[in-house]
Amino acid sequence: MLDVIKDLWQGSGFYAMTWQQAVMILVSFVLIYLAIHKKFEPLLLLPIAFGMLLTNLPWPGGGIFHPEWFRGEIDWKAVGGGAGVEPGLFDFLYLGVKLDIFPCLIFMAVGAMTDFGPLISRPSSFFMGAGAQFGISFAFVVSTLLGFTGNEAASIGIIGGADGPTAIYLTSKLAPHLLGAIAVAAYSYMALIPMIQPWIMKLMTTKKMREVKMEQAREVSKVEKICFPIIVTVVCVLILPTVAPLIGCLMLGNLFRESGVTARLSDTAQNALCNIVTIFLGTSVGATAIGTTFLSLETLKIIGLGLAAFAFATFGGLLIGILMYFLSKGKINPLIGSAGVSAVPMAARVSNTVGQKANPSNFLLMHAMGPNVAGVIGSAVAAGVLLSMFG
Repeated sequence: MLDVIKDLWQGSGFYAMTWQQAVMILVSFVLIYLAIHKKFEPLLLLPIAFGMLLTNLPWPGGGIFHPEWFRGEIDWKAVGGGAGVEPGLFDFLYLGVKLDIFPCLIFMAVGAMTDFGPLISRPSSFFMGAGAQFGISFAFVVSTLLGFTGNEAASIGIIGGADGPTAIYLTSKLAPHLLGAIAVAAYSYMALIPMIQPWIMKLMTTKKMREVKMEQAREVSKVEKICFPIIVTVVCVLILPTVAPLIGCLMLGNLFRESGVTARLSDTAQNALCNIVTIFLGTSVGATAIGTTFLSLETLKIIGLGLAAFAFATFGGLLIGILMYFLSKGKINPLIGSAGVSAVPMAARVSNTVGQKANPSNFLLMHAMGPNVAGVIGSAVAAGVLLSMFG
């Protein structure tokens, strides 16, 4: 009887669990709490947290995810079970990340949900979106000074773009071993934007600046909205071919929305496709956060650099916003510059909230959407530049 109990104990996950796995399971519990109770980016944080939980539970036969198979070129023989180890569920799901399928499909969904009208009506928003990419440059430079390789620094820097799919897309190509830490940092800070941005916005602007009420932007024609995604795709891909998958999918989704003849495709991209891919992307990315690699000084550095990247991205966007305020002789509220960090539409909502606290009759949401969607394009272009440099 004792032998049976001993065998049961030694065959259980409790016996095989390491301290790193135990810590990561606790971390996943915290993330689940933040997603459900605090509603911090729950659509992605919850599947990421559960994927983290599953991958750190001790499994017989080596687990449900084998990250060593995906570092560098994919070991197709190993993934298929030819290496003597049974592949797990997340080995197959992660192929959607490694092969750039999930991030690009998410971008298609984002395009279908995005109205580029505010950006078209005020093209100067592009400058604020570009200014917010300063966070990427800052984090890249500091990462190299801290000893990260060029590929790793590029992957860490892209956190400053405040665009989860872009961060996943670039990291899966340049530094897949950092994917878990970078994904958790990127989405955690995106969820914390309402806490990170306001104090920077108030520090950099005066009350008079924050009170500025902006005039209604001009109405954008249907022809302009249809031509915009086509023109952006042609120009961006001709200048920077490496950005074609992200920009192409983003603009295809937007064309579904604006064409007026593909309502079913637009609805599918915005809802069913987006929800399905979000589940697969979140859980498979969470599965990369394995205790033995995640719990390290390197991860703490990435989390710290991610916070700095977000802060300096906000700083860069606001700096251009302040410049636009003076150039327009006080007609442009500099708060909308902070929305250039790309987290759509959360950053635009924060700009609106801070503006309304200074002036309750101030409504900046649609004005802030211009820099916000410009930031999406800017972060994708920045990823393309880094990929062409280090890929």
